[in-house]
Amino acid sequence: MKAAVLGSPIAHSLSPVLHRAAYAALGLDDWSYAAIECAEDGLAALVARLGPEWAGLSLTMPLKRTVLPLLRHVDPVAAATGGANTVVFRPDGRYGYNTDVRGIVDALGEAGATAGGVPLRNVTIVGGGATACSALAAVRELGVSTAHVVVRDPNRALGLLDAAGRLGVRVQFRAFGQLEDRDRDADAPADLLISTVPAGAADAYAARVRATGHAPAAILDVVYSPWPTELAVACAEAGSIVVSGFAMLLHQAAAQVELMTGKPAPLEAMRAAGEAELARRMAG
Repeated sequence: MKAAVLGSPIAHSLSPVLHRAAYAALGLDDWSYAAIECAEDGLAALVARLGPEWAGLSLTMPLKRTVLPLLRHVDPVAAATGGANTVVFRPDGRYGYNTDVRGIVDALGEAGATAGGVPLRNVTIVGGGATACSALAAVRELGVSTAHVVVRDPNRALGLLDAAGRLGVRVQFRAFGQLEDRDRDADAPADLLISTVPAGAADAYAARVRATGHAPAAILDVVYSPWPTELAVACAEAGSIVVSGFAMLLHQAAAQVELMTGKPAPLEAMRAAGEAELARRMAG
């Protein structure tokens, strides 16, 4: 059987390392997993060419949204967030799923960031794109009904607003400049902060944490390379539980493996392979 991750650019993807490690641990010697360069305008034709030997696909943005019209069935989480990062081929058609939400929830739980059943009263999400939509769905699963969302331009986060409406989560937008404001004593540190922006984009918040000593109880930074980010270092020094983007990637990939193979994911084998590859890239 075949599977692959699609995107553009895609050469940097860690998904092949994680999925191939899973197949090896599961004894699926006849399974393969590739990285295929694919832009939006080529997705429909590529998917149409795939035959019965294909088990599934992993998708990066913007393909997560582009794929939706090509699917026979879209699971409720993917429909609510407006994107599917996973396609599973079945005899009756293509099924789409969003495993990013499970990746966030499981990564936070593994780190103890959501332990004890204590309600999250103050949640901040940095960024307004597809991963922020998944973050909204994840915090809803954790019992959150209102989230602060920090964006540069709320008019460019209309997709997130639509997702919030479908999820039943109230969004309160805040200006990106507030990340740099070190004198807003009225703003209590978040119980949880999820940063969905690229490396370096949240450095102003890291500077604020260092200047004030006020940090969230827990953060998840979706960046996994380079790691640690300035945000992760500053929050760890201030006592936050810090969850890396690798943990999210690992757990969402584990969910993909289970959907595509029908077998429990060998999480520790996948973790070891991913960490070894990240160490190799850093050394290189």
